[in-house]
Amino acid sequence: MPRYRVTLTAEEKQKLLDLTNRGSGSNKVFKYARALLLCDQGEHADHRWSPEKAAEAVGMTPRSLINLKQRFVEGGLDVALQRKPQERPSRPVIFDGAFEAKLTQLVCSSPPEGYSRWTVRLLADKLVELEVVERVSAMTVQRTLKKKNRLKPHLSKYWKIPEGKSAEFVARMEDILEVYHRPYDERRPVICMDESSKQLIGEVRIPIPMKSGQVMKIDDEYVRYGVAEIFMAVEPPGGKRVTRVTERRTCTDWARFMKEIADEWYPDACKIVLVMDNLNTHDISSFYKAFEPAEALRLAERFEIHYTPKHGSWLNIAEIELSALKSQCLNRRIEKMETMKEEVEKWMTDRNNRERKVKWQFTTADARVKLLKLYPELG
Repeated sequence: MPRYRVTLTAEEKQKLLDLTNRGSGSNKVFKYARALLLCDQGEHADHRWSPEKAAEAVGMTPRSLINLKQRFVEGGLDVALQRKPQERPSRPVIFDGAFEAKLTQLVCSSPPEGYSRWTVRLLADKLVELEVVERVSAMTVQRTLKKKNRLKPHLSKYWKIPEGKSAEFVARMEDILEVYHRPYDERRPVICMDESSKQLIGEVRIPIPMKSGQVMKIDDEYVRYGVAEIFMAVEPPGGKRVTRVTERRTCTDWARFMKEIADEWYPDACKIVLVMDNLNTHDISSFYKAFEPAEALRLAERFEIHYTPKHGSWLNIAEIELSALKSQCLNRRIEKMETMKEEVEKWMTDRNNRERKVKWQFTTADARVKLLKLYPELG
């Protein structure tokens, strides 16, 4: 760092003492006056202070103290006490289409090493580093992303879809889409089925309840008590869903859940149109592992099964309903299996009483336009 020696004349020293003793001028002038007195290296200086100790004594950074001493040496006492305003570049910064294009390109690229994603501050610094602009604030970057490009580098979304063209995928997809757009028929209800799991977690310490001005405080330590399995079946146009919480999700667990749907929830249906993924337990053979052959055949004949394609779980409306269950009911720590069963049952009853329906909008015509890349080329 450059070194600047402060040597005060008797007149300058007296002027600074008057400023500090009489209490005249601004607070910044007091600080500058005191700092210059402490840095005085003249023959009649009262003490010899190191720059570091002088800066600490008056509450300045070492860099600010160096700037003060430089102003004194180069411009004199009056210049040192009255700091000039910071000069701004004369050339205006223009955020035009080229700037927006470069910002968009940067957001869609990989973030710097050591970072999982771009932040507006990283983007602003990188734009200056690449000499796209001389200066830009993080707020300007944020506004540009929001207004022009609608890009959100802080968000990501998991999405399942095939890598390329797949006749099997589009065949099953169009089959499911056709099922969803059938006219409603209570004798042939369309039921979507899926399953998921949820850990049973207990508290180590009792949470501190919320009160005015303070949020609830939950200890980050917890205890695991196993896993609960959740079966979900939902009738989208009818606004009805069935949930069951079990300890396992074996073939027999699935078979018993489907028997409950057939005999207790839809006993009068001549055929239940069932949409689900092709998990190995989701098969009519599971009926034969859980029941006598005659009963297994009876149940198998109650269902018309349509499987979603691989990497096509987004086509299963039951997955949407499971997401709602987890965000509305299970986004907390639940310790006991019985408690989870009770809470899920209450959530299901409330949703059914409100007749929360799902109206599927995506059609086969939409798929043939938006997902054209998945359709195989004719040979």
